[in-house]
Amino acid sequence: MDENRIRASYDQVARAYADQGMDDLTDKPFDRDILVEFARRVGSSGKVLDLGCGPGRVTRFLHEQGPDTTGIDLSPEMVATARSRFPELRFEMASMFELPYPDGAMDGLVAMYSIIHIPRAGQPALFAELRRVLAPGGWLLLAFHLGEHDRHVEEWVGQPVDMEFLVFVPGEIETRLTDAGFTNVEPNERNAYPDREFPLRRNYLLVQNPQ
Repeated sequence: MDENRIRASYDQVARAYADQGMDDLTDKPFDRDILVEFARRVGSSGKVLDLGCGPGRVTRFLHEQGPDTTGIDLSPEMVATARSRFPELRFEMASMFELPYPDGAMDGLVAMYSIIHIPRAGQPALFAELRRVLAPGGWLLLAFHLGEHDRHVEEWVGQPVDMEFLVFVPGEIETRLTDAGFTNVEPNERNAYPDREFPLRRNYLLVQNPQ
């Protein structure tokens, strides 16, 4: 995976992405409900990382549910945008492949559409890293698109980018997560919200690090 290329693309779109509310949850009741359920499982005293946090709206929503939530993003411009919009919260720049936390430090991890740029060959290493920082019994929530045809994108929210947007067939990510040692796999699918999202079905996958 070329993280420099992904970082540069998200640096390019950071302001437009935030201004257009690309991570806004206002009109996405399914997303709000599953994030509330995730927060309930983690518990109000839990520590959570929002991986690929972007401008920080999901970080804020999770924090409002009780868990101590930190936003993590590869893009310094995204982190700067999140810090300016939500100065009361913590946002850090880091790669999901090298999280700056000790083993078992987190009670929950959320990655809302953050794996859609990760090549399939790199996903086992990513899921191993996520499991490393997740405490025994902790929960991981992944959101991603379902489909059959990946796309290379050169323009997004009116800005030039250079990124692959991956989609996955049902069961594909579940298999990689169980291979990485996660258990209690719970897929939760929904259709795209009309006029708000790209017309692909979504999967919100809850899995647990075994005790």
